[in-house]
Amino acid sequence: MTEKIQTRLDGGIRWLVYNQPEKRNAISLDMSVKAYEIVDAFARSDTERVLVVTGAGDKAFVSGADISEFEEKRNSAAAAKEYQDVSMRMFQIIRNVQKPTVAMIHGYCFGGGVALAACCDLRFAADDALFSVPAAKLGIGYRVDFTRYLVELVGPAFAKEFLYTGRRFDATEACQMGFLNKMLPKASLEAHVKATAETIAENAPLSVKAAKVIVGEILNDRALRDDALCERVIEACSDSEDYRNARRAFMEKKKPVFLGR
Repeated sequence: MTEKIQTRLDGGIRWLVYNQPEKRNAISLDMSVKAYEIVDAFARSDTERVLVVTGAGDKAFVSGADISEFEEKRNSAAAAKEYQDVSMRMFQIIRNVQKPTVAMIHGYCFGGGVALAACCDLRFAADDALFSVPAAKLGIGYRVDFTRYLVELVGPAFAKEFLYTGRRFDATEACQMGFLNKMLPKASLEAHVKATAETIAENAPLSVKAAKVIVGEILNDRALRDDALCERVIEACSDSEDYRNARRAFMEKKKPVFLGR
């Protein structure tokens, strides 16, 4: 645990909490570095099954980058590139980790917060959540990768509405356009996310990994799709100890316990 990044392990669930509520959990460069380290350790763990990403306090999920440090750490083209490279490593590892990830969203989810949520596999939000990409109001361009994440979820028309207007969308609108899996009353959000994560964590890790890999490959252009990789992750399930144990448990009317091998 650090001051501005908090983490805890709850069974097979790893929680990653952006903890700068006085700045609506805006992400500093140091926070990006620490978050990357936590997700990297999660990726390599044999026992951690699901990552839940959220923000501390009751006002915000993540409101984007911590602009207050730009004068010091993004004060030249070279410094800006280094800053962006470090920041993108965090987003990319969350998006690419071959384990399920869940965003638990409340309050403000702006700019890079939208990208962070879009990096996750599932998104659940409280009914007080607000979403915005205000790049056009700041005279900046939203990153290509961030734009792609948004387009994949809501399609080009809604992505353009996000980017052209810079306006705030409420959770109902975000659900209707397909950005969210579900909107819940704020008091029910954490319990729902925890129950969903526990359900996933109890399932066969190799099967969940195969699903994530295959869905990702389906989203690729057909010419870039790695069909051999899809076959390998499917075969890994069929050859696994978990599959053999699940067959026996089914015959014995028992609940299988999956070990991820």
